[in-house]
Amino acid sequence: MKLTDNVFGAIFMAVSMLSFIGNDALMKFLFQTISVEQGIFMRGLVSVPLLAVIAYFRKSLFIRIDWRNWRVILVRAFAELISTMLFLNALAHMPLANITAILQSLPLTVTMFAAVFFGEVVGWRRWSAILVGFIGVLIIIRPGSDGFNEYAVLALVAVGFITLRDAITRRLDHSVPSLFVAFVSAIPIFLFGGAMTVTTGWTPISWSMGMIVFVAAIAITCGYSFAVMAMRNGDISFVAPFRYTGMIWAILFGFLLFGNLPDQMTILGSCIVIGMGVYAFHRERVRQKASAT
Repeated sequence: MKLTDNVFGAIFMAVSMLSFIGNDALMKFLFQTISVEQGIFMRGLVSVPLLAVIAYFRKSLFIRIDWRNWRVILVRAFAELISTMLFLNALAHMPLANITAILQSLPLTVTMFAAVFFGEVVGWRRWSAILVGFIGVLIIIRPGSDGFNEYAVLALVAVGFITLRDAITRRLDHSVPSLFVAFVSAIPIFLFGGAMTVTTGWTPISWSMGMIVFVAAIAITCGYSFAVMAMRNGDISFVAPFRYTGMIWAILFGFLLFGNLPDQMTILGSCIVIGMGVYAFHRERVRQKASAT
């Protein structure tokens, strides 16, 4: 059977999500011993040079970019820095499946952001999907319950900054290599983590912990790389829903590493968010086909 671009894109997206969730699980495991800032810095010692090498061999490192695109890249890097710090601090104190479930709302929040701030056309069906999706998020975090705390708030604010990051990325010219953008965004996170260890302190680590950091760095680099390949193979409306495979890995890693399983309400909320996200992608595909005819 001949594999189409859509199939390749779907495979790349699924591998990307496995890589990202694997990184999250390993970092959460490390945060039981070291600070978030130290973990970010140590991971960056591997991932930043690795991204640079990959970008260099793909001729995406030394390039000329105009100031308009540089402004977008810098805003994106700022949003990436804030969202990473908020997300990882929430990750250190929340079950992996719960925080991953909250992140599944991103396709909906990006669609809403693009409609409100960029004037993109969003019909009533997708607005309805966004509204129902947010109800799913409320079911996951359950305001007023014991599970709703400051870390759940950090996760929600992180989603806001990730939304800004993803939405502003749409304003980049297609000529700007994705690997270059990922490399530039990784640098301030790495430097900030190193600077903050001055105040949070440094915890000596064993060789085994060092290997976990190394694997996490490889995982997040693979996540970025496969995400780029996924977006460049097949239709986005077909490929993007495969990002929801991350929820499967989050439940699996959460159980194997931390003995956590999501409760029924978290599963219900996750299904609602994922279902509305898939429906929103479907409606976008229908709209694109209609506008092309």
